[in-house]
This record gives sequence, C-alpha cells and structure tokens, in this order.
Amino acid sequence: MSTFSFLEPIMVIAIAGCGLMSGLFFVFSVSVMRALALLSAAEGIRAMQSINRTILNWVFLSAFFGTALVCLATIAISAMQRQPGWAWATAGSACYLLGSFLVTAACNVPLNNQLDQLSATAPESEQQWKRYLHRWTRWNHLRTLASTTAVILLTISLLSR
Repeated sequence: MSTFSFLEPIMVIAIAGCGLMSGLFFVFSVSVMRALALLSAAEGIRAMQSINRTILNWVFLSAFFGTALVCLATIAISAMQRQPGWAWATAGSACYLLGSFLVTAACNVPLNNQLDQLSATAPESEQQWKRYLHRWTRWNHLRTLASTTAVILLTISLLSR
C-alpha cells in the first residue's frame, strides 16, 4: 500500500454511504414494494405516500446527498492523483452518481411526486398504482445494483492503493 493520502478516508466514507444506500434500496426491492403490492390499491398508495414523506428527513438526506458529494470528491482527487486504483475509484463513484443519485432524481422522485398527487380512492387510482409499482420498482432495482457495484469498485480501488 502506498503512503496515506487524503483520498483514503474519503473513499471509506464513500464506501459506507454507498453501502447504506444499497441496503436501503435492496430492502425496498426485496420486501417493501412486494408487501405494498399485496395491499389494496388505496392502502398501498396511502402507505407509499407516507413512506415518501417520512423518508425526507435529515438522516436520509445527509446520507444520500453526502454520498454524492464524497463520490464527486473521490472522482476529482483520483483524477488529479492518478495513483493505483484511481480508475476503479472513478468507476465506482460514477456508478453511484449515475445509477443511484441521478436515477433517483430523474426517475423515482418524479414518480413519487405523481403518486403524492394521486387520490387513493379515485377510480383510476388502481391502474395508476399498478403502473407506479412496476416502474418505481424497476428503477429501484437499478439503484440497488448501481450502489452495490459502487461499493465493490470503490473497495477494489482502496485495496489496490
């Protein structure tokens, strides 16, 4: 291992953040969304609306945005230093930024905003809920895969330094 640099603790924080987000997304993919799908449309809509409002707290937002910031820092510092493993660090950080952060902002959040406007008891809600479940969960699978891949690539980078 080479001499200590400022990048190493940043990468450890990035790995932890990507791991936390991966775990959160994984739990939604393998249990939460499946459980919500078993409920009536009205119950599922109300439950997911509540989840979407509740998750917007300082703990989640700190982990979600903080991980994006440390991934950006990892890319910048890695590109400047070009030490062994820098390409792995860049690839891992890009996985989180593109596959988790960007997908959340561009896909999952707009779907959540649409769901928030939906009346749980409106006649058309059942069909919209089914579409929401399918689309949201598909994007969530991608976020899970991207965050998990980021952990692996960042770890490879750290081990190769």
